[in-house]
Amino acid sequence: MTRIRLGMVGGGKGAFIGAVHRYASRLDDRYELVAGALSSTPEKSRESGVELGLAEDRIYADFEAMAEAEAAREDGIEAVAIVTPNHMHAGPAKAFLSRGIHVICDKPLTATLEEARDLTKVAEDAKALFVLTHNYTGYPLMRHARKMVANGDLGTIRVVQVEYAQDWLTEAPDADNKQADWRTDPARSGAGGSTGDIGTHAYNLACFVTGLELESLAADLQSFVPGRRVDDNGHVLLRFKGGARGMLWCSQVAPGNENGLTLRVYGDKGGLSWGQENPNVMAYTPLGQPTRILTRNGASGATDGVRIPGGHPEGYLEGFANIYQAAADAIEATRAGRTSDAVYPTIRDGLAGVIFVDACVRSSADNAAWVTV
Repeated sequence: MTRIRLGMVGGGKGAFIGAVHRYASRLDDRYELVAGALSSTPEKSRESGVELGLAEDRIYADFEAMAEAEAAREDGIEAVAIVTPNHMHAGPAKAFLSRGIHVICDKPLTATLEEARDLTKVAEDAKALFVLTHNYTGYPLMRHARKMVANGDLGTIRVVQVEYAQDWLTEAPDADNKQADWRTDPARSGAGGSTGDIGTHAYNLACFVTGLELESLAADLQSFVPGRRVDDNGHVLLRFKGGARGMLWCSQVAPGNENGLTLRVYGDKGGLSWGQENPNVMAYTPLGQPTRILTRNGASGATDGVRIPGGHPEGYLEGFANIYQAAADAIEATRAGRTSDAVYPTIRDGLAGVIFVDACVRSSADNAAWVTV
């Protein structure tokens, strides 16, 4: 199996998420990074490309030049990772998809709903794949939870509670904090702050595990830090098709919380509880029976997406790597003219996330009124 030739847009020197994507792509030795437009300026892009060991002629000043040149090469990239701020997802994605190059894009899909709908049409008309890196769907126990729900182990789902709490934006950040700078700028992040950044992860994970579809929501969003132009805290009530109810809390101003993504799912036959900061264990309680602690790659049978024996921790990077692994399987199938059953977040998952954020913003602006999605 030859490695998939990978390019990258964004993710240059000092960019946290760019490094994460590169680590994840290499973990299973399925990709080789060969090209990049790695920064917003030609100078920074070249500096980052040299540091990563890319050939001089495959370090590009911008994504348009990269898409055109790589599509024309016999050894051009087969896939591109897009790891830019939200407002710069749609343009590069369309440029590469239109040239038959597969896209692996960081979440959320886009900064606006109009862009998301436009990109969805382009992706669904393209001959290339679109993969969205909602990495928490790659965690083995979340994949196992999804199977348990589908198998009926919890019965009919009644209640879903999901939260994603952080504290890193409790105060106004320093001016040189690049991660905070673009995430709190509505022109680059979109109208949703915490809802778009981490709320979309929570919402996506809840839907991934339960298989439920959202019908309507009521959201109360806050911007607690003076002068902040996007929300930094949100409480959202969820009504799912079929009658299940949910609550979602996302916050980046909750002191004592580092990366507190937690999911609880309750049906008429049992319940599940899982937390991302201790991702290798999950509590399962059949109704009327003692709680059971399920472990990754243990007697629970949670083996989908694992690489090492039980008791050896796997987490954030491996979750990303499982998305890249699934994308590689799908790309390999495309190479061979086969269909693939690889599981990964798609363009439709991305559109659903932006619809969720848009609905939250509209609801909150109308005094937390119920809105249909």
